[in-house]
Amino acid sequence: MEDESLLAVGLVEKVGMTGSYLQHKKESGEKVIFEGEILDHAAGIEYVLGVLTSEKHGCIKDLKEIDAVGHRVVHGGERFNSSVFITDEVVEEMQKCIDLAPLHNPPNLKGIEAISTLIPEVPQCGVFDTAFHQTMPEHAYMYALPYKLYEKYGIRRYGFHGTSHRYVSKRACEILGLDYKNSKLITCHIGNGGSIAAVLNGESIDTSMGFTPVEGLVMGTRCGDLDVGAVTYIMEKEQIGIKSFNTLANKHSGFLGISGISSDGRDIRKGVLNGDARCRLATDMFNYRVKKYIGAYTAAMGGVDAIIFTGGIGENACHHREGICTGLEYMGFELDHEKNKEMGEEVLISTEDSKVKVIVVPTNEELVIARDTIEIIRNK
Repeated sequence: MEDESLLAVGLVEKVGMTGSYLQHKKESGEKVIFEGEILDHAAGIEYVLGVLTSEKHGCIKDLKEIDAVGHRVVHGGERFNSSVFITDEVVEEMQKCIDLAPLHNPPNLKGIEAISTLIPEVPQCGVFDTAFHQTMPEHAYMYALPYKLYEKYGIRRYGFHGTSHRYVSKRACEILGLDYKNSKLITCHIGNGGSIAAVLNGESIDTSMGFTPVEGLVMGTRCGDLDVGAVTYIMEKEQIGIKSFNTLANKHSGFLGISGISSDGRDIRKGVLNGDARCRLATDMFNYRVKKYIGAYTAAMGGVDAIIFTGGIGENACHHREGICTGLEYMGFELDHEKNKEMGEEVLISTEDSKVKVIVVPTNEELVIARDTIEIIRNK
């Protein structure tokens, strides 16, 4: 971490499923894939540690070279407003958040447990996706439901992708020469999942995802904003229960539900180019929803200095960026169409003389986790 150089990057896919594998990229850039039966998270992490220390593919000689392990944890509720040193007490608090993120927190906790078993002497830190949004004011995070539901169950807006929003907002200010603590930024983390945040003077004051990640934008398989009345109407007409509707809203909606083809934005783009009307509709709905949030958050902050695109779509889909920005020129920017064609790079896509800057910043959540982890360990 002295120079933040990247020694290795990779991931384990399809844990507990047929066809599981480990993808590993060395410091040299060489990519290797190891296929094998990876039954659970502990086995996956053991596999990772084995590759990292292997003579042929590794970047360290011994597990003793690992000074700390940082974990991304999706939901920290109201308990965690910053990254923390993981103790037994912290794990207990994380377990209390399982009801808020039943699909994500359990595997996050399994990762912590696996490290505790495999290299128990190594300190661990937790970095929460929800923490960055804990600065939202009460009037922004509360729902207009009976207040006792908030007191009993914590029903409120939490927001997600906080680690990404934090990184790209800071990085954009570094690139643009803006004072992070005196800035009005809109960060658009858009991919298969997506959210937008209003970042005022370095703090999140609102974000599009809510109590769960289903609220907000049109996503790959999530519907985003939806009238509760439509929910009860569909459940009654289709004679389906809570679990079935939850699956419908989270797994069968968004790009997939509208297009009937795919949840992948690249497939939707092919459909548009081939004249598919429903793929065009899905694209237009996606762009329009993002545009609405940009307008709303500009109003919430009383203006905007920069609009930042990140995430799989935000970094690579120039047609989406153009579709979103078209019609927003009144805000004080003009799109540089040539620069907008660039993909996956840090690039200013508004013209040099634009008052409001529009910029693409590839996210780096792993770097944020590493920075937080080393800071916590050094100060422990």
